[in-house]
Amino acid sequence: MTASIEDSAPLRRADDGTESAERVPLTAFRPASTPRGGIVVLHESREFSRALLDFMRALAEDGWLVAAPHLFHRAASDDEVFGDALFEDFDATVTWLTGHGVYADTIGVIGFDDAGTAAALVATDRPVGAAVSVAAPGIVEPLTADARALIDAAPSLQAPWLGLYGQGDERIPAAHVDRLRDAVAEAPVATLVVSYDGLDHRPDEVSPESGTTAGEDAVVDAQRRIFDWFDSHLR
Repeated sequence: MTASIEDSAPLRRADDGTESAERVPLTAFRPASTPRGGIVVLHESREFSRALLDFMRALAEDGWLVAAPHLFHRAASDDEVFGDALFEDFDATVTWLTGHGVYADTIGVIGFDDAGTAAALVATDRPVGAAVSVAAPGIVEPLTADARALIDAAPSLQAPWLGLYGQGDERIPAAHVDRLRDAVAEAPVATLVVSYDGLDHRPDEVSPESGTTAGEDAVVDAQRRIFDWFDSHLR
């Protein structure tokens, strides 16, 4: 059976690559057998929700060593983690995964909401094997001064990238998703943007109060696409 792990990894400074005394805490799940690769999970809040932990466990049950850095470990505020801080945390997590027997070219990254934007930006700056973003905003305008708008960053993607969106998301206009779809088509890697009609927000989960099978169908399809994307590209 899968095992949960609480650990930490040393950070390396972005300016010179030297190891610092600071460490990033990690929550991880190890598969029952030898990992066939690793997945870095970026999350958008300090708390690990039950749904997120269940998702990480499901990835581990599929054979992946899964690790999620605690992105808000630096300060008491809930400021978005982009720029050097994001890449330092990601690099430390990758080093932790490779130290646990995972090959660097079989490591993927996934993020949800604002962290979905972070996952896409990581895939433009790091040689990951595959990337997935779920309900990632900041398409036309950057989320922070340390982030790039996704339509500007998309042509620089270095890894196969999957983007999943709810077509009724008020924060992310459908027209912006259409522009992103055009932008990622210029990338030199495989890309796919999927929009789910009738869904207000994240297509990987649905509220029980929605009372619609459309949302439930979207959840099944979105989760299938996530697992298939990693299966197809992390080989």
